[in-house]
Amino acid sequence: MTELITDTIGKIRPLDRMAMEKAQDRQNRLTKPPGSLGRLEELSIQLAGIQGKSPPQIKKKAVMVMAGDHGVVAEKIGNWPQEVTAQMVANFLRGGAGINVVARHVGARVIVVDMGVATEIGRDANLVSRKVGSGTQNMACGPAMTAEQAAKAVETGIELMAEEAGRGLDIAGTGDMGIGNTTASSTICAIMTGRPVAEVTGLGTGLTDEQLKHKIAVIERAISVNRPEPGNPMEVLAKIGGFEIGGLVGVMLGAAARRVPVVIDGFISGAAALIASALSPGVKDYLIAAHLSVEPGHRVLLEHLGLEPLLSLNMRLGEGTGAALGIFLAEVAAGVLADMATFGEAGVSEGDG
Repeated sequence: MTELITDTIGKIRPLDRMAMEKAQDRQNRLTKPPGSLGRLEELSIQLAGIQGKSPPQIKKKAVMVMAGDHGVVAEKIGNWPQEVTAQMVANFLRGGAGINVVARHVGARVIVVDMGVATEIGRDANLVSRKVGSGTQNMACGPAMTAEQAAKAVETGIELMAEEAGRGLDIAGTGDMGIGNTTASSTICAIMTGRPVAEVTGLGTGLTDEQLKHKIAVIERAISVNRPEPGNPMEVLAKIGGFEIGGLVGVMLGAAARRVPVVIDGFISGAAALIASALSPGVKDYLIAAHLSVEPGHRVLLEHLGLEPLLSLNMRLGEGTGAALGIFLAEVAAGVLADMATFGEAGVSEGDG
């Protein structure tokens, strides 16, 4: 690993227990039966521990949408042409995609990053261009990227998080765009969890049963050709990952190092979380799983990470749409802790159990 990655991991500390105890104490005194707001209460306490203060503050919000192409599309593992990645990035920049709509309602800014789109997108004031390469190589034939490219992708995510934190950031969400990225994510999931490929591979953007069998076969060939070692997460990323997945790994590490909570989106963000948590187990305390995707591997990896999703809406769009909804719930959780009256403040008699 590079010095930047190592130093960032070294800055990740345990949650602030004193802040969490203070948040729990206030929760116990709010005008409601203890525990009656369920996960919102738990979330507010986690946020206090992450930020190191109670009540936590969720005002400045951003979703980091990272885009990259995958060489494995040469194996015809999906129904969408690779050009769609660049076209959708352009849609993000125009504000016309699902993530733009959801983020506007949530009040979060959307940061669009070209980590490795194969097609040239062109200059745009709203595009963050950090291209590591013009798409990865075909992992079914050999490593998706070099070790240097994998490290560069992670470093880029760390650097971008540092920049955004410098502008002021209370919470971050992760999003993605890249044709072929469910194939890479299924492969990462199988390697890092040890589960069979068929168990963690889904229909992606609408495959038929025959196409799914082909997708599974391609993933199994990629694993056989590359033989990635699950104990070496950077090797796994290099051999079977994607530039945008590496960038998301860096975002998670960089956020945890700066005590910024990270709401992870669906399957692709989950695959990045597997890599990030393998690099630094402490990063898991800083992650909030927004929702449960319909991709079968998503449930597997969340269970492996010990994360319970906030929502289950049968979503599978990606882009950070689920993460934006999770950010809204985090804001509500923090707001309830801060703004709801205590029994003493409201002059309400407390129950005796």
